[in-house]
Amino acid sequence: METLPTIWFVLIAVLWTGYLFLEGFDLGVGMLMKLFARNNTERRVLLNTVGPVWDGNEVWLITAAGAMFAAFPLWYASLFSALYIPLVFVLLGLIFRAVAFEYRGKIDSRRWRDRWDWAIALGSFVSAFGIGAALALTTTGLPLDANGDRVGGPFAWFSWYAVLGGFAVVGFSLVHAAAFLALKTDGAIRERARRLVTRWLPVGLLPLVLWMVLLTYQHGKGISWLLVAVSAVAAFTAWRMAGRGREGWSFLGLGVFLLAGSAAIFGSVFPTVLPSTLNQEWDLTISNASSSPYTLGLMSIVACVGVPLVLAYQCWTYWVFRKRVSASQLPQAHDVVPAVGTD
Repeated sequence: METLPTIWFVLIAVLWTGYLFLEGFDLGVGMLMKLFARNNTERRVLLNTVGPVWDGNEVWLITAAGAMFAAFPLWYASLFSALYIPLVFVLLGLIFRAVAFEYRGKIDSRRWRDRWDWAIALGSFVSAFGIGAALALTTTGLPLDANGDRVGGPFAWFSWYAVLGGFAVVGFSLVHAAAFLALKTDGAIRERARRLVTRWLPVGLLPLVLWMVLLTYQHGKGISWLLVAVSAVAAFTAWRMAGRGREGWSFLGLGVFLLAGSAAIFGSVFPTVLPSTLNQEWDLTISNASSSPYTLGLMSIVACVGVPLVLAYQCWTYWVFRKRVSASQLPQAHDVVPAVGTD
């Protein structure tokens, strides 16, 4: 087995896992703006929990996609071109969500805020569902021909695997967000978020568990089943810790669940990076889809320098903004006064 393609396959899997872990609670908080928060004050609290970190979390998405493009250009080209329509909606969801974060508080108007709240909630849902569908399809397959081109119409990608992956990421994001809010807030929101975790964790994680079990059953090895078992224990631990008010351990348990589950999913399909549902001989693997050894070697040198710096910076950011957020800390809502006069 080729060493550098294997290393970059593992690194890309880690990048996607890191994105789902960090952006997962971020997108979940966005969806909970309409599903959980009861009034404007609570929505402001929710926004303030992710306000300092949401844009940094999205860097993981860019990094994961960029690593695919550089290390496995055929994987990137086949996947992103086949999923052109859903990925456009993902981008639109992220754009509307980002704009809503910035503009929601500019005017003290209920109608104004309500429109941006829907933009945040729907943008978060569409983004989470689309990313989940894409990741599910890259592990279960697309109708690709010998050249790696999609066969069929623009919706040939649509399958129940795509729906399963979409709901897997949406469900995990909602549970992860509730655990995050229990960890980052105080007062009534904290208590309700903790109850939300204990009540809905089994339901929210079920699609992701089904995804990893199906892949492990179809393609997995012994280590894959061990990872599934680890993820099950971690999910149970997260549920128990939430019930006992141990928010930090609950949040960590969900992280271990995601890490073990992601390793089971990617490990089950390795060394295939994108299966063809038409013919197994047309599968894209780490061997036939990777860049040249020179390119991978140069990327490895850059990654050894850049990745630790990015991780250190992001850890520092979370440390600086580690305190809990409560409604009593928020100033009164008011219109934003323009910095430049209009006279």
